[in-house]
Amino acid sequence: MMELSHSLTLNEDALKEIPEAKRPVFIFEWLRFLDKVLVAAQKADIKGCQKKLVAQLLDVIQDSPGPPTRRLVAQCLATLFSVGDTFLLFDTVNKCNDILKNKDDSPSFLQTKLAAICCIGCMYQKLGRMMGRSYEETIQILIKSLRNAESLTRIEVMLAFEKVCCGMGAAISNTYKEIYKAAKHCLTDRVMAVRCAAVKCLLEMMKHASFMYTTELESMAGLCFRAFDGANYEARYAVAKLLGTLVASTQQPMLPSLSGSVVVKNTKEISLDDAFGVLMSGFLRGGTGFLKGTGEIIKGSSAINREVRVGVTHAYVVFIQILGVSWLERNINYLLNHVLDLVANPKAASSHIDAVYSRKCINFVLRSILGRMLSEKAQVSACKQLAIIVAKQMATIDFSPENAKDCNQETLFGQHLLVCALQEMGSLMLSLGTTANNLISDQSCSLIEAVMAVLVHPCYAARLAAAWCLRCVCIAVPSQCTVLINRCLEGLENMKTSSEAISGYSGALAAVLGGVRFSPLGVPHTKGKIIFNTAEELLRSANQNSRLSLHRTQAGWLLIGSIMTLGCSVVRSLLPRMVLLWRNSFPRSSKELESEKARGDAFTWQVTLEGRGGALSSMHSFLLNCQELVNEDIIRRLLTPIESAVSMLINMGSVLKSYGQHIKAPAATVRHRLYETLSLIPPHAFEGSYTHILRLLVSEFTLSENPANTTCSMLRAACQTDESILLGASPLMHTDHRIVEDQLLSSSAAGSGALEHDPCCLYRPSTVHEELPGPLPLGVAVIDSSVTLFGLIFPRVANKHRLQILGHFVECIRHAKSSRADAVTINVFASLLAALKGLTDAKGNIGQEDVRKAATSFIVGTLINNNPILRCAAAESLGRLAQVVGDPRFTAELAQMSFDRLKSARDVASRTGHSLALGCIHRYVGGMGSSQHLNTSVSILLALAQDTTSPVVQVWSLYALSLIADSGGPMFRGYVEPSLSLALKLLLTVPLSHIDVHHAIGKVLSALITVIGPELQGNAAAICTARSSFLCACAIMQDHHDPLVQTEATSCLQQLHLFTPRHVNLSSFVPTLCKTLSSNHLLLRKAAVSCLRQLAQREAREVCEHALILINESDTDDALTMTDSGLPGVLFRILDTETDKQLIKDVHDTLTSMLQMLAADNISQWLSLCRGVLTVTSEQTPESEIAGAALNSEELEEESDDQSEFTTGDEGSKKNCIQPRWPTRVFAAECVRRIIATCQSASPAHFDLQLAKELHLSKNKGDYLVLHLSELIRMAFIAATSDSDDLRLEGLQTLHIIIEKFSKVPEPEFPGHLLLEQFQAQVGAALRPAFSNETASHVTAAACAVCSAWIGSGVAKDLNDLRRVHQLLVSSLAKLQNTSNATTLYNESVATLEKLSILKAWAEVYIVAMVNEGHITDYNSAAPTIEDEECDEDFGKFESKGESLLTLVQPELSSLADNWLAALRDHALLMLPPEYSSQLPRDGGAFYTNDTMDSCRPHYCATWPALLHAATLWLTSDFFKHPSPEENEKLTKKANEYFGLIFGICMESLCNSRSVCPIDNVITCLRTLHSLLCLPYPRRLLTANAKLPVEVSNVMHRLILTKDTTSVHRFCMDVLKQTITAVQEHLTALKKAKFKELYPANQDLALNTVEELDLLGEGGEEGDINGGKGFVFSVLEVCLCLIVRQIPALNPTPLVSSTVQVKQPLVGNELSDLVACAVTAMEALPDLCSPAGAVSILPTVLYLTTSVMKEIASKTGLSKSNNVAVTTCLHSLRSVVSHRYCSDIRSSAQWKSLLQSTMAKLIDLAKTGADESKVDEISMMLALSVFVLHAPSDVVLVPNLQYPCINYFRQCFQSENVQVRIKCVQSLKHLFNHSDKTVSNGYILALAPRLIEYLHSDLSKDPSSDAELQFTIEIINAVESLVRQAEPDKGVKVLGMLVPALINFLLDDVTSTESSKYQKLLHDHSLQWLTKIGPQYPQEFKTVVSQNGEMRTKLETAIKSKSTKGRSEQKTVTMKTAQINSAPTIKLITDFTNFSS
Repeated sequence: MMELSHSLTLNEDALKEIPEAKRPVFIFEWLRFLDKVLVAAQKADIKGCQKKLVAQLLDVIQDSPGPPTRRLVAQCLATLFSVGDTFLLFDTVNKCNDILKNKDDSPSFLQTKLAAICCIGCMYQKLGRMMGRSYEETIQILIKSLRNAESLTRIEVMLAFEKVCCGMGAAISNTYKEIYKAAKHCLTDRVMAVRCAAVKCLLEMMKHASFMYTTELESMAGLCFRAFDGANYEARYAVAKLLGTLVASTQQPMLPSLSGSVVVKNTKEISLDDAFGVLMSGFLRGGTGFLKGTGEIIKGSSAINREVRVGVTHAYVVFIQILGVSWLERNINYLLNHVLDLVANPKAASSHIDAVYSRKCINFVLRSILGRMLSEKAQVSACKQLAIIVAKQMATIDFSPENAKDCNQETLFGQHLLVCALQEMGSLMLSLGTTANNLISDQSCSLIEAVMAVLVHPCYAARLAAAWCLRCVCIAVPSQCTVLINRCLEGLENMKTSSEAISGYSGALAAVLGGVRFSPLGVPHTKGKIIFNTAEELLRSANQNSRLSLHRTQAGWLLIGSIMTLGCSVVRSLLPRMVLLWRNSFPRSSKELESEKARGDAFTWQVTLEGRGGALSSMHSFLLNCQELVNEDIIRRLLTPIESAVSMLINMGSVLKSYGQHIKAPAATVRHRLYETLSLIPPHAFEGSYTHILRLLVSEFTLSENPANTTCSMLRAACQTDESILLGASPLMHTDHRIVEDQLLSSSAAGSGALEHDPCCLYRPSTVHEELPGPLPLGVAVIDSSVTLFGLIFPRVANKHRLQILGHFVECIRHAKSSRADAVTINVFASLLAALKGLTDAKGNIGQEDVRKAATSFIVGTLINNNPILRCAAAESLGRLAQVVGDPRFTAELAQMSFDRLKSARDVASRTGHSLALGCIHRYVGGMGSSQHLNTSVSILLALAQDTTSPVVQVWSLYALSLIADSGGPMFRGYVEPSLSLALKLLLTVPLSHIDVHHAIGKVLSALITVIGPELQGNAAAICTARSSFLCACAIMQDHHDPLVQTEATSCLQQLHLFTPRHVNLSSFVPTLCKTLSSNHLLLRKAAVSCLRQLAQREAREVCEHALILINESDTDDALTMTDSGLPGVLFRILDTETDKQLIKDVHDTLTSMLQMLAADNISQWLSLCRGVLTVTSEQTPESEIAGAALNSEELEEESDDQSEFTTGDEGSKKNCIQPRWPTRVFAAECVRRIIATCQSASPAHFDLQLAKELHLSKNKGDYLVLHLSELIRMAFIAATSDSDDLRLEGLQTLHIIIEKFSKVPEPEFPGHLLLEQFQAQVGAALRPAFSNETASHVTAAACAVCSAWIGSGVAKDLNDLRRVHQLLVSSLAKLQNTSNATTLYNESVATLEKLSILKAWAEVYIVAMVNEGHITDYNSAAPTIEDEECDEDFGKFESKGESLLTLVQPELSSLADNWLAALRDHALLMLPPEYSSQLPRDGGAFYTNDTMDSCRPHYCATWPALLHAATLWLTSDFFKHPSPEENEKLTKKANEYFGLIFGICMESLCNSRSVCPIDNVITCLRTLHSLLCLPYPRRLLTANAKLPVEVSNVMHRLILTKDTTSVHRFCMDVLKQTITAVQEHLTALKKAKFKELYPANQDLALNTVEELDLLGEGGEEGDINGGKGFVFSVLEVCLCLIVRQIPALNPTPLVSSTVQVKQPLVGNELSDLVACAVTAMEALPDLCSPAGAVSILPTVLYLTTSVMKEIASKTGLSKSNNVAVTTCLHSLRSVVSHRYCSDIRSSAQWKSLLQSTMAKLIDLAKTGADESKVDEISMMLALSVFVLHAPSDVVLVPNLQYPCINYFRQCFQSENVQVRIKCVQSLKHLFNHSDKTVSNGYILALAPRLIEYLHSDLSKDPSSDAELQFTIEIINAVESLVRQAEPDKGVKVLGMLVPALINFLLDDVTSTESSKYQKLLHDHSLQWLTKIGPQYPQEFKTVVSQNGEMRTKLETAIKSKSTKGRSEQKTVTMKTAQINSAPTIKLITDFTNFSS
């Protein structure tokens, strides 16, 4: 039915037919359609129906429309009059005015009145001055209607005034005063939505009425301050926007739009001082200065002040944002001084907590403007200015001893200025990263000096802030870590008598150590030990000076805690000393504890407790950061001091009473540290102390000994409900404003965090949400930690203790008074939730019935508490309780209790609490567990949701409904329709000001969409209705003014797109999302980006196209301008302003998805986008000057033209646009790499210049990456030479990939040259800075890899061109010996990385050099890290005076080889399993130290393959090729060591089951083994241990089994082949030795003739081949495995399961080569065995060989490529049948028997099987021939074999395939010539007659093809061989048969055209034969010829003809020779022989 609503006029007939309840939806749908249509309509289209339309729209107004409907009606009316005629305009206005004049106060008429107001507003906005002077009456009516109006009317009137001002502008200037007066009243309205509406009105009016920010400025400001009072977040932010805009307007020149507006004459210009003064007055006085003489000033209502302060904070940010970046950069100094002076004002810090809140406000202002608005260059300037301010402030402090006792007031308040300045400096440093290097070295501001000076400030907070700032400096610029550590240690040493210096420097050291973990470079390992010694010294000397004892104690433990963050490698060696310190810090017995209590004063106790708290904090740090070291023994040792601490705390009551306030804080610190530490120890370890610990914990959070009403901060987090909806607060957790808004939350300490509350945060990792650490006040922190520990212990406590605890909770709450009761209840519920969660995690139970009842009654009683957070907590607890109990009956009882209560209760608390309880029960028990009461729950909640009298009840019930829908899943399916209908009804009726209700409806819709899920794609009527309802609901929420509701709409549409993408209209949705990206609200921006991320994964192209609609559109001033770069450009700009990590990640993902789908087709656009980001034009860096030298000028010009063209569309947005920051540029560099990867998978033309140009010109098609190579190089260059280390790394990586991908691309215009040759200067210039001494080691390491890639790529063919880059590598060699800055500034593992990278680079260059020299063979696979080693013949050779690349490496080779081998030795040691760690050298290896070996392992893992390959190449080409090393004992030892090292590393890597070896590494290892075993000496070393060859063979077997790569298989077989050779050589050596032993005198005998020597082979006398340990068996395993992998049909145990995927067998050459390798390997095995052993393996060898033939040589499978395998099989068969063991008496019988079996199998294969699967006849004939020719005669003469054989040859001779016949005759010829006549006679008798018969047939005389001719010739050859074989008397007979046939082949006339060429060839051949046979057998020949005269005549004719022809041919040759001699000496390129005029 809803489709019928899509008409221009309302379809009234359809409207009447649908039910009453659905009519509002029908009307709304019609209005939505109308709104879209009217915008695009022409005047003519609507002329005919305009009157009817106006009437229908006015009828809708009269029909009490809801808020969304009235807005649409108003828009439609306004659009209708602007597009159509205006003849009914004034009539409509009058009708609306009449409605407003109506005095009817009924609720139904109210909606009509609101609709009329809305319509008036929209018409004035849209039509403007077309409305004439009707505005006067309208405005008067609206002002009158404000009197006694309810809030909805006030809101609507204010919004109408806004629209009137917008539309009419200066035309209504005479009424502005009246509107202003009305708006002022509304600005302090008790209803927050009215305040927000008034703000909108005043903001719009301000554009046209300048009096507001001139004469009325102070009045307006005062009004805003009052409006902040009691405001919620939305109102506060709106008023702040008004105040900020108001003050900003005073500083902006008069806008053109103000000409003719209400301008007040003679008003003096307001200075910047005055403007800031207005804001300052609000910040400092909280607005109280305007309430003259009232009691507010005396009472000093701090809560109001706080709200005003937060509001003014927002106003500051708005003020600066409006004035823009340019203004900010001009006035940065003034602004910083002003803002920091605010926090130093005594009024801003009346108490500590107020000071903390003020600091947070100032930090928020600074972060918002410096962090988000300034470019990096401006941030550096701001940092300098802050440093100057800090230095200036420190200069005012008097450090003289007489004033040191107590710092004066100015210093006291000045500390807050320092704290804010230092924290902002720290944040700026973090955002600048390594780009801040220049700032630190800038002497004009001496930033480090300024910060270090604050470390001795008298105030603790300032010292801590300075320490934190230094931590940020170290994280940003890692090279400063060691420098600052040294300075701080020096400071501690020099100022050891100053308590401030001890505190400050120790804090700085702790902070710096805490930052080390974030640096990739670390600090030297010894620093940890040095600092520990310092800490120990501080603790030891604490008692020597009472004035310093407290500070020394604190400092010592703080340092020890921070050392733990350096990790296990540092702490491991210090642990024994630490355990001793911990043990000595606590009393060792109760006796010692008692004696302690008896002595000492307050100060002693304070120092003691501080020490113990410090000891516990260092334990906590140890448990947190060194988990690998925590074992049972360590825990047992830790528990001794911990149990002592527990005893002390329990017995401290008397001490606390005695000394009270002095030791209260230290005692609380000890408790806090104890709870924190115990939380990290397994609870079962301290089970014996549960009683004491629980007593401490319960007294902690029930506030038994705490007079303050302190509440824990964890309850909101523990309630997993979306509390922001239920508690009426905006979801501040997700806004940018959280840092300041937190301080206004009731019953929460969230905003009161400050560094001085817990100095340990200096070294602890900061939490996810905060940039600055904000530890909570000690009182709150203790309760938080006690709650956490309680949650861990409670699940392990006995039943009776649980009951006691619950009872105690109830008692505590009952005895507490109202506000205290709330505080206790909050703490108790936080602990209860923690306990229930602990029970769930431990899968425990709540306990017995009594505990269950106690818990239930306690929780249910709180469900009706007046405090909403407690109701939330109670409902959450009830849900978790049901989950823990896990009993359906119990769940049903809980649900029934809530049902009963909800049916009877009328109070809000009961209805909300029990509603949420139902939701939580369903959530935690799940849909299945709560299905029986699902119906009742849903029906009750649906009823409550319709209670319009109480929006709060609606919100809670809707939220509960969403929880039930979420958990119900498919079981909720039946309730979707009523829930959806209700949601839609509420959206159409609930006032827009009830934001929480709309938000909750959004949650319900989201859950409902999930319930239906993919069904939404269906076409059933119910699904279609539901889908249109969802889309309608989303449209309503999208149009809502509140960002939270818009967020829900976006989320719902995102879900709809997931389930039913084609029904979400992207053309309207995408532009909406793009506009949202510029929202002020983080939550909305996050939702939009998350949605775009999802859309881009499937429809990136459509998304980008739809976004382009916004190119020339900008609704608001602060909107992100869409330029030609489209949505990707906008997303890149967002990266520079956003700080939320998840949002940035989503933007990255979105851009990546777009790039992967679009980049290959739009390369220019994407590259120019990345170039625009990478090319920061703000300043010329030193590196960019290098660019000027490197890039040729033409290219630069071209690039800059492109750049200007690219940025032209951006000019308008430059004002507030900031230069891309380094993280964005890093991402852009990553994108360049992704573009290259995307192009690689798209088209080969991207990497082929010639093809790209052809396609580009011929088809004008596409854009190709290779055409933009110069651009790629330039971007990589810019990145590689930037001042950010991260960007340099990305640039170098990009350069590496460019070299890799383009190094083989030829330059078509210059044949023989490569495309990259022209960029040699740029590559060299990009690499040079990375090798300077100042460069960080990891950057140098990356540059080394690029150097080796460049040198190895073969681009530079002239060695002189390479010298630049080569020289860089040579210079780096110095670092191998010398101590570089890497070892003095950074961790030793960084030096390891650098050295290994240098060695790897050289290794790769050496490998390429050796490839060029032809030392390496390759099987289409890459060497490690060097692609395509075999350089192309056209390009790869160096052309510099005969030099080769090897000459560059040669000078350094010997030292390099030593280093390579040393590094490999290190690697081998580090790869040892942990159980062999005792074998490691104590002083480390060549390139690592023992302390840092854990962090070095990854560096070795990354480099060893290249080093291994290079070292092996050196050894095999040099060391092992020297005269035999045995001659020199030292050399022998070295050689053995090197072989063991190389061999061991290879084998370990290839068979290590703990790691997955990359395929490149496997190939490297195999290549290495092969190279090694190619030489005799290493082969001898291999066979010295009999187990090694077997091991090699087993490893090859495993590799072939597990790897699918052909090259791996090929290399495996090569290694196996060399291993077999080694074993053969070894066996020969053994035989020689034995022979020498047996026959010392007779050395001339052949080894093969001595039978005893054969027994040395495997198998011995018995022939037992050892299955597990024998080499022969292991080789057979490898061969079988390889054959089966290539030919699965041969698998003896085929896979039964159909689910297992069998690898597709190879085809062609690869298969043939691999199988041939296996067969060749098997062929060699009998030689390795004794005769009996050979017989044992012979069946396997023969079976596999013949089976391979069967599979490969089948008629379908045989191809030219497979001939290799077949030939190899035949060779193998020949080897076996002719083997000497065949005739050895010890084995001959079995051997011959096996041969006969094999022959029988071959004959069988020849006869059986279908034609296509039969073995190829040729292969079979050859196989049988091998047997007949080479096997002993008694094998083949067996009749059962001989006759089938003869028959087979007979069949082949008769075959239709001429090739088979040819091969048959060739084979027969060999058989006829067999030396054993007994064998050959059978074949001659059977088959010779057939040959002769064929010669005499007509077929032989007339061959029709080359093959047939050859067949005839082969027969002639065979018969001729018979002539030679026959006895003299029988030879004549054979000759008598052959000669006539030959004469018969002679032609009468050779020149005759009737004869074919084949007949002529046969003639020639026959004649040649006859002339050859004649002289050989003259008598016989004469006899045969003379028998027939005709034959004689024919022969004579042929001979005469031949001699004539010979003479004529001789003459022709002579003439040709003469012609050649007279030919011209210059040869023409063009052949003109066919030229004719």
